[in-house]
Amino acid sequence: MSGGSGPRLLVVWCPDWPVVAAGTAAGTPPTAPAAVFSANRVVACSAVARRSGVRREMRRRDAQSRCPELVVHQHDPDRDARLFEPVAAVVEREAVGVEVVRPGIVAVPVAGAAGYFGGEDALAELLLDEVAARTGVECQIGIADGLFAAVLAARRSIVVEPGGAAGFLAPLSITELDQPGEDRGELVGVLQRLGLRTLGAFARLAERDVASRFPQDAILAHRLARGLSQRPALRRRMPPELTVTEIFETPLERVDEAAFVAKTLGERFVTGLARHGVACTRLSIAAMTEAGEQRVRVWRCAEPLTARAAADRVRWQCEGWLTARDSPSAGIVRLHLEPDEVVGGQALQLQLGAMGRDADAAERARRAVVRIQGVLGPDSVFRPLLDGGRGPADRVRLIPWDEPRVATAVEAPWPGGLPAPSPATVPQRPVPAVVGDGDGRVVGCTQRGDLSAPPATVAIGNDSLRAVLGWAGPWLHNPTLPASREHRAVARLQLVLDAAQDDDDGERAMLLAVTVGPEPQWTVEGVYD
Repeated sequence: MSGGSGPRLLVVWCPDWPVVAAGTAAGTPPTAPAAVFSANRVVACSAVARRSGVRREMRRRDAQSRCPELVVHQHDPDRDARLFEPVAAVVEREAVGVEVVRPGIVAVPVAGAAGYFGGEDALAELLLDEVAARTGVECQIGIADGLFAAVLAARRSIVVEPGGAAGFLAPLSITELDQPGEDRGELVGVLQRLGLRTLGAFARLAERDVASRFPQDAILAHRLARGLSQRPALRRRMPPELTVTEIFETPLERVDEAAFVAKTLGERFVTGLARHGVACTRLSIAAMTEAGEQRVRVWRCAEPLTARAAADRVRWQCEGWLTARDSPSAGIVRLHLEPDEVVGGQALQLQLGAMGRDADAAERARRAVVRIQGVLGPDSVFRPLLDGGRGPADRVRLIPWDEPRVATAVEAPWPGGLPAPSPATVPQRPVPAVVGDGDGRVVGCTQRGDLSAPPATVAIGNDSLRAVLGWAGPWLHNPTLPASREHRAVARLQLVLDAAQDDDDGERAMLLAVTVGPEPQWTVEGVYD
C-alpha cells in the first residue's frame, strides 16, 4: 500500500508568524529584530534578527550576544492562533475547504477555486492581494501535490507542476523534514550522520529498509521525502457517535469560558475515537451563536490528535472567533466537533508486518493511554524524561504523556555532577546511613570538598557495618549556598562496600550524600548494579 501524492493544495504561509503575532500583541515595530523564545531557546525569529546571526534552537544568551538590540517575546500558542484567525477568514472568503495546518499556515484545495478564478496563478495573486489588503500581513503562496511539498513551495513562492512533487523535493536539504511542531530533529541528525544530506537521497532508500532500521516516525518522513501523502486515510463511513456536540444554556462570550469547555470537549472527542480504534488527523470545528450565525473551521494535523491537542485547537478557534474584528454578534450556544479524516491504529505501518509485533504493542499502548487521558484528564499519564542535573533524582523528570520532550542541556557540564554511570536504583526517599573512619568517628566534609578522614566503614539504616573497599569523590553541589539546615551544601561519594557478615549479597556499590558542615548527615541516594 504505497498511496498517492496527495491532493493538489495551495498553501498560504505567513513567514515568522510567532514573531509577527507577538510583535502585533506587544505593539513593537515590525522592522525591529525580534525572536520568540520557549525554554530559553529560539522558536522563531524575524528576518532582521537572522541577518545578525540568530537562528532557531539558539540559546537566548547566544542570540542576544549576536544581536544586542534583539526584542524578546515569550512563546504563546494561544496568541498565535487567536491572531491568525483573521488571515484564515480572508482566505475562506475566496476559497472553500480552508484548513488551518498550524498558526501561520493555511491550506486550500486548488481544483475548484483555480477553475473559478481562471487558473492557479490567478488564484494565488488574488489571495496575496486580499490577505495584504484586509489584514496587513505579508504572506507567500506555494502550490504542489500534497501538503508537505506545498508548504515547502510556499516558503519559496513557487508553483510545482502536477506530478512534480518528488522532483521538487529531491534536491532540498534533509533538514526540511524537521518542520516546527514535527519534532524530527533526532531523526534528521541520524540521517545526516549516515551521509543522507538531501530528501532525494533519503527517498531512494527502500521502504522496507526504512521500516526495519529506523524508528516508526521515519516511515512517515520517508513518504514525505518521496512526495507521497502523509498517510492513507481510513476509507469507511464513520459512525455518527464519533461526533461531539455541546449545547450551552448560557452563551459562551469570554475566552476563559471557552478554554474550560475546550478541555472537556477535546477529551470526549478523542475518547470516542479511541473506542473505535481510530484517530483524527483533520478536525472540523463548527459553532452556532445565539443569533443563528454559523462559523466552521477545519484544522489539519500532521500527527493523530491527542486529547490535549484536540482541546488546544478547540480553544484556539473559539478564542479566534470571540476576539476577531468580525466576531459574532452574540455568544456561542452550540459547538460541534467532527472528524473529517481519520486513520486506523496501524495507519503508520505501511507494509504488513514490516515493523513486527513490537509496533502492534506500541500502538495498542498509545491508544490505551489516549483512553486513560480521556477518562482521567490529559495530566493523568506521565512519561520519564532524561534531564540535566547533578544528582540521580534530578536527572529524571516526569512530564505529561503528550507534552513535547523539552529537556535542559543533558550533556552540558554540571559543576558537582556525578560521572557516568548513573545508579541503577534510586530510593524514593533517602535512606539514612553512617560513614565512619578507621577510629569509628563519623566522616564529614568541609566547604572546600575535603573529607575529614578516609571512609572505612558504612552502616545503612539498622544493618551491620560494612567495610569500604574503595571510594571516589566527593563531588560538591551548591557549595556557595548558606550553611543553614534548609540550604546546606551537599557532597556525594561513590563507595564499594564489602559483603556483610550476615548476608551473602556480595560486594555492593553505592552512592551516598553528606551535608557539609560540623554535623554531617549521610544518606543513600542510589545503588549500582
